[in-house]
Amino acid sequence: MHVGLVGLGRMGANMARRWRRNGHTVIGYARTAATVDGLVADGAIDAGAHSLADLVAQLPAPRVLWVMVPAASVDATLADLAPLLAAGDIVIDGGNSWYRDDIRRARELAPRGIAYVDCGTSGGTHGLERGYCLMVGGPADAVATLDPILRALAPGMARAERTPGRTGTPTAAEEGYLHCGPSGAGHFVKMVHNGIEYGVMAAYAEGFNILHHANAGAAGREVNAETSPLAEPELYQYDLDLPAIAEVWRRGSVISSWLLDLTAQAMVADPGLETFGGTVADSGEGRWTSIAAIETSTPAPVLTTALYSRFASRGEETYGNKVLSAMRWGFGGHVELKKEPGEAK
Repeated sequence: MHVGLVGLGRMGANMARRWRRNGHTVIGYARTAATVDGLVADGAIDAGAHSLADLVAQLPAPRVLWVMVPAASVDATLADLAPLLAAGDIVIDGGNSWYRDDIRRARELAPRGIAYVDCGTSGGTHGLERGYCLMVGGPADAVATLDPILRALAPGMARAERTPGRTGTPTAAEEGYLHCGPSGAGHFVKMVHNGIEYGVMAAYAEGFNILHHANAGAAGREVNAETSPLAEPELYQYDLDLPAIAEVWRRGSVISSWLLDLTAQAMVADPGLETFGGTVADSGEGRWTSIAAIETSTPAPVLTTALYSRFASRGEETYGNKVLSAMRWGFGGHVELKKEPGEAK
């Protein structure tokens, strides 16, 4: 198949390489001409385009356009792209859009005969070799047309052992891609996937933080009216090798995972994680998952708390903590105990 790829960042470029490995032709476009020309030169894409019109002109009809841009840029991209397309063309949003936007976009493009497909894409920068887990929403006929390029991106059966009880010809889900339902379904599933990711990452982070503080009894605490004493300091005298713990957990443990693999790699390179500041961004999916949980009355305390912890990591709780300090000062004359720069936390 011929694929027109809009967006040639780290994920987009690697997806193009994976398509080409599987015999597909990729015409790529990015806002920066140097990016396009560089990827043509190193063989990541078959040919480049320096405008959306140029991109569309190089594709045989019916055209397949895969958009791999930030969620905030999708509407503007579609506004420029849609007038260049014709009935029968297919546009795929492979980023992390909110599923509600997918429903709207599909309705807007339908009168022109343009099929809109939403595809949640998981795999990150490692997808070139590992493959991409794909969660797809949209019209069944359009998704069926895209099957060759979805299969090319997906990890395939070799990535995981077959689930006991499954027999016969492997399903698309076993290959690593799934048509989840109508417009928005793909990104809805990916949204919840990322909400779970927030929770799993938070669990690892909190667990390692407890291990990091396992020597609190040896470190000692300042004795004053504002600091709760450690009742039995002799119970917290462990200087634990966290990189080694991450390594041993990778092998046979029930909490082994790719996220733990990445944690172990980071700790080998930087045992104290000194190169990281601990400010954690959220790109939207965790928020949207929490909103969906609230609107459907679905309890999701772990996923929601994981989202709030990311807000706190960015200092969004500072003013609230100042309010707490003000109240404590007001009712009891309690003073803040400030840590010195570089003091152990």
